[in-house]
Amino acid sequence: MSTGTPRTEVCRDEEDFGRLAAEWTALYGRCSTATPFQSHSWLHSWWLSYGRPGALRVVLVRDGDGELVAAAPLMRAPGPLPVLTQLGGAITDFTDVLLDDGRPEALPALTEALERVARGALIDLREVRPGAAAERVFTRWRGPRRRLPDSLCLELPAVPMEGLLERIPSNKAQRVRAKLRKLDALGIDAHIVSGPEVPAALERLLRLHRRQWEGRGVTAEHTSERFAQHLTRAVRPMVERGDAMVTEFRLAGDVVAADLTLMSPRLAGGYLYGADPSLRDRKVDVAAMLLRHGARETSARGRATLSMLRGAEPYKQHWRPEPVRNGRLLLAGRGTAPLLRLRAGAAGARRWAADQARERAWAGRALARLRGLGRPGTASGGG
Repeated sequence: MSTGTPRTEVCRDEEDFGRLAAEWTALYGRCSTATPFQSHSWLHSWWLSYGRPGALRVVLVRDGDGELVAAAPLMRAPGPLPVLTQLGGAITDFTDVLLDDGRPEALPALTEALERVARGALIDLREVRPGAAAERVFTRWRGPRRRLPDSLCLELPAVPMEGLLERIPSNKAQRVRAKLRKLDALGIDAHIVSGPEVPAALERLLRLHRRQWEGRGVTAEHTSERFAQHLTRAVRPMVERGDAMVTEFRLAGDVVAADLTLMSPRLAGGYLYGADPSLRDRKVDVAAMLLRHGARETSARGRATLSMLRGAEPYKQHWRPEPVRNGRLLLAGRGTAPLLRLRAGAAGARRWAADQARERAWAGRALARLRGLGRPGTASGGG
C-alpha cells in the first residue's frame, strides 16, 4: 500500500476520460456502494451521447503510486450560473462518487478536492441513493450544504417469486400463480443474451418499447437515436462484465418481450423493457413475467435488493415494495453559498408546485366520482 500523499486532478478531456476505463473499472469494483450507473461504460457512453464540449469536470484522486482511489464524475451544468452536476442526466436513476473501500484516506482527499472545486461553483448531486458514498462526503463537508428530497424508488428483497408472493394477500397471490401457469402453458421461454447478441437485442427491445407505448405517451427520449446509441455502446461491455443482463422472451420462436436489467454486487434494477401489444390480447401479465425472471436471476446471483428504480407506478405497488427516497445533495464553499440558497429555494418551489398539481388532480378525480354517483342510472342514483 502506498504511503505517499494523495494527489488530485480534474479530467476535462473526453478522450482522457475514455482512457480511464481500466482503472475506473478497477476502482468501481472496490467501491461496494456503487451501482451500475457509476460504471465507466455507462458514464463515458452517456457523455458521448449527451455531453457538451468543454463541460467535463471529472475529479480524480490518486495515491502516491498513481493508483486511482476516488473519483467524482461531474460536469458544468448548462446555463449562466457556475454549477457542477453529475454525469448521467435524467436517464440515470442513481448518482454517486467512487471511494476505494480499502483506502480510508480516499474520503478526506476527495472531499478536500471537491471543496476546492466548490470555491468557484456549486456542486449539485441529484438522485443519491441512501447509503451512497456521496453521503459520506456530505457528512464530512465543512462548508455550506443542504440535503433535499429527490425521486422515490421502490425496492423488493431479492428472493425467488414464491417469496415475493408471500408479501401480498393470499387471494392476489393465487391470481398471480394462475397467470404464471398460463404463461408456462403458452410456452414463453426466456433467453439471456450474450455480449455479441446485445446490439441486435437492444434494437428489438427499443422497437418493442415503442410499440408497447404507441398512442399512450412514450417517454420521448427513449425513442431518440442518441439514447439508442448510448445503450448500444454501454450495455455490451456491461453484459460481458456482469453489470447488466438483457433477456428476450420468445413465443413460437418470435421475440415478444425484452428486458434490460442493470446489476451491481448488492442491487439489480429493471431499467427498460418492451412488449408486443399482442400479449395484451392474450391476457399475458407482462409485469409478473418480468418480475419472476428478475427475481430468480437476482436471487440466484446473491444480490440483496431487486429495485424497481424511480417511480411509484400503480403496477409496482401490487407487490408491497419498500419506498426508498433518493436525496439531492447541495455542496458549496463560502463564495457559492448564495447560489446554494437560490438553488434550494427554486427546488422547494418546484416541489410545492408539483404537490399542488397532484392535489388538484386528485380533487378533480374525486369530484368526478361524486358527480357520477349522483347520475340517474347509477347504483346510488336509483335508476
